[in-house]
Amino acid sequence: MPSKIPSFALILLAAACGRGETARPAADSSATPGSVAGPQESGLLAYVTNEGSEELSIINTGTDSVVATIPVGTRPRGLRVSSDGKTIFVALSGSPRCPPTMPDEECEKLKADKSKDGVAVVDAAARKVSRVLPGGSDPEAFDISKDGGTLYVSNEDAGTASIVDVASGKIRATVPVGTEPEGVEVTPDGKQVWVTGETAHNVTILDAGSGKVLGRVEVGKRPRSVAFTPDGARAYVPCEVDGTVWVVDVRARKKVAVLTMPKDSKPMGSAMSPDGRRVYVSTGRGGAVAAIDVASDSIAAVVPVGQRPWGIALTPDGKTLYTANGPSNDVSVVDTDSMKVRQKIPVGKLPWGVAIGEAP
Repeated sequence: MPSKIPSFALILLAAACGRGETARPAADSSATPGSVAGPQESGLLAYVTNEGSEELSIINTGTDSVVATIPVGTRPRGLRVSSDGKTIFVALSGSPRCPPTMPDEECEKLKADKSKDGVAVVDAAARKVSRVLPGGSDPEAFDISKDGGTLYVSNEDAGTASIVDVASGKIRATVPVGTEPEGVEVTPDGKQVWVTGETAHNVTILDAGSGKVLGRVEVGKRPRSVAFTPDGARAYVPCEVDGTVWVVDVRARKKVAVLTMPKDSKPMGSAMSPDGRRVYVSTGRGGAVAAIDVASDSIAAVVPVGQRPWGIALTPDGKTLYTANGPSNDVSVVDTDSMKVRQKIPVGKLPWGVAIGEAP
């Protein structure tokens, strides 16, 4: 079905009044309307998209408790926080959710509502959606340019990446990439954008300024995300079907190693430690997070976290990892020194992604 950018008014109505988005009663009188709030928090906040309940959960990382719940729109999945912590961007999709057990032919029969596609812009201080940007067809994941002015969005059902200007709210370009694109990551120097193609089994490399395709790298089956070392020399690409993580020389655009993950792993989300010594990979139906030692390209530790962990995020000091565990409707808090789960936090239905930012 052709992509259609909906009117601003219709999207805001969907964000505010969509099915399953009724806010729960406020915990105290200081709560923002449409949210659940607790004591005033400071420092770092972890934001969690709940695909099933169409909400954004906000976790105070100091107390590891949910301090607000914000309705955002249909099927929230990928998310990012602006560098100043004032804005959270959330990918929304009107395409039907198809569980892993659903055959492709059955999924194709389900009706999509393209008027609900977009990227919600959430005011972190007000805790509400301020506007919705176009994001192309079926936005799933995205990254933000280093200057914060551009979004690079994967359009899963269209096999494209949309380049969105934040200020004008317009799509600057739509670029063909690998089929079923998902993971999107800007290189540390801000010059390139890497987009994984799940069924193309490759990564498409875009010029961050022009959107031009610079090349492609073949990897394993169903690549889901990308994590770069801080110097930008290497990329780690989890490949779900293979149960592997591919290590790619960024400059040469060639594979340098293939790491086999633990038994039953379905590698999905990834996060690089700030010091570049470890990359953490969620294993999906493997129910764990694996820590890979970058120096030796070997698995240093594995910690069970919950049911089908997908999105993961690290605090800036690298000491705490948060994992979104979809079927169990919770988030695990992992101490990365001991590689043990410190706590599990109940959130909304089918948590998908996690991002961490400074409190506004």
